[in-house]
Amino acid sequence: MPGRRLERDVTRKVLIILHQENSSPGRVGQWLEAHGYALDIRRPRFGDRLPATLADHAGAVVFGGPMSANDREPYMRRETDWLKVPLAEEKPFLGICLGAQMLVRHLGGFVEPREDCCVEIGYYPIRPTAAGRALMPDWPSKVYQWHREGFDLPRGATLLAEGELFPNQAFRYGPAAYGIQFHPELTLAMLHRWTVRGAPRMRQPCAQNRRAHFDGRAIYDAASVAWLHRFLDLWIGHGQVDAAAQDRACGLSRAMSDF
Repeated sequence: MPGRRLERDVTRKVLIILHQENSSPGRVGQWLEAHGYALDIRRPRFGDRLPATLADHAGAVVFGGPMSANDREPYMRRETDWLKVPLAEEKPFLGICLGAQMLVRHLGGFVEPREDCCVEIGYYPIRPTAAGRALMPDWPSKVYQWHREGFDLPRGATLLAEGELFPNQAFRYGPAAYGIQFHPELTLAMLHRWTVRGAPRMRQPCAQNRRAHFDGRAIYDAASVAWLHRFLDLWIGHGQVDAAAQDRACGLSRAMSDF
């Protein structure tokens, strides 16, 4: 695995940013706790403040939510602006779905729905780019999605995985920041909760019905879990990837970010 391995301090915390009262960090939180990290859970939407520095944290994860990265509520603006902290300090940062879209907005990119209103709700195919394969050799063929908006690739970002309905599915920015559109953190309990509470959304164009969600899980979940565990070990264990070496091998993916 490319990069410089950082010393792992198991007494440190990982900042977890959630957007609903009953949201869970799911398998990401489970993996971090199993590897000795304490979870510093904050919900800015409900008044929690975000730290001015991540000096006392090993990294930060911003999860998804039903809101849009384009929303103008004050807490969304503050949270999006706060992303300058992990980027400036080059701390491991992971944005999942809404979190990835907020990172895109912070970097000057666009977040928007498809013109035909198609969504990804269920299991959909992804494929790694050359840069994605250089980072990790094995990616799941389909991943769990729950979103109606996608994003363009910010200038300077490296595309790691592509999709069919929404082309940009995973990217790296700088030495330690990642954004992914899909939801590898999903547990079985979360799947039940989302497909019950979000049932009306499964009637949107291109969404899959509830049965397909559970059928997809039976087929694709094991590969998604294996990918998540390898990725998190790279992300929090290494902290920095040898970006220059990766881009020399995968110049095409970086070139695509300039359009």
